[in-house]
Amino acid sequence: MSDTKPPARTAEIGFKVALNADLMPVSIEWSATDAADDSSQQTKSILLSVWNSEEKKAMRIDLWTQDMLVDEMKLFVFQTLVTMADTFERATSDAAMAGEMRSFAQTFAEKMGFVRDE
Repeated sequence: MSDTKPPARTAEIGFKVALNADLMPVSIEWSATDAADDSSQQTKSILLSVWNSEEKKAMRIDLWTQDMLVDEMKLFVFQTLVTMADTFERATSDAAMAGEMRSFAQTFAEKMGFVRDE
């Protein structure tokens, strides 16, 4: 049994999603208790993954508004791939596999036309 200490503090992150009659997101707002101010911020897309340790599987929420442009989504996914590699490396110290992930992200960016293959 491990010693568990109470948290030094807690924070909350919340999302508010407005849906149209077809149940498609028309606006997404998010807020965090640790933010400099209490106001919510608008966003066009959310990719959220949480780990279910009992079932040993990832669960996700991926939403985007009807005004999210395809090119914006492509760039958002590319940037998410890069940050996933960074997170993976920090969490596992596996620089080699993080490098593989970054290499894929670079290939993705080239094929999407974000960068030129030089």
